Amino acid sequence: MASLVDTNVLVYRFDGRFPEKQRVATELLRAGAAEGTIYLPHQAIVEFVAAVTRPIGGAGSLMDPHDARREAEELLSQFDVLFPDEELLRVALRGAAAYQLSWFDAHMWAYAERFGLAELLSEDFQHGRLYGTVQVVNPFGRTDFKPGRAPRSTRRA
Repeated sequence: MASLVDTNVLVYRFDGRFPEKQRVATELLRAGAAEGTIYLPHQAIVEFVAAVTRPIGGAGSLMDPHDARREAEELLSQFDVLFPDEELLRVALRGAAAYQLSWFDAHMWAYAERFGLAELLSEDFQHGRLYGTVQVVNPFGRTDFKPGRAPRSTRRA
């Protein structure tokens, strides 16, 4: 089963404040890259750079801008990245209305729905809930999580 990764998984990979989440995110991303079962939405990479370069509670940021941009380049080379198109935006609009999701969450979900990915890996949605054809999995709440196989369609927009 193929999985879409939300921004929080990418951020935890570099967030030493949460060592267990960092470990899970690192293992998940390594396995997904090796097996070709993890897909990244364009949105997650954009949000990742913004999140890791923002100051945290009066302290520094998780990464300096140069390292964050370099990591974004690495993500582009290690994973299949899905890009938005008109259909994805229409799916997101319907998802926001049907499921009362915030615009950014609806947009994230729409990538999985649009590209036929069975799972959305995120701690920002209700674990186990089915939105359309997409099941939400909080990988930080499961010790047995393993990314699945390729999606129904990997057509890029």
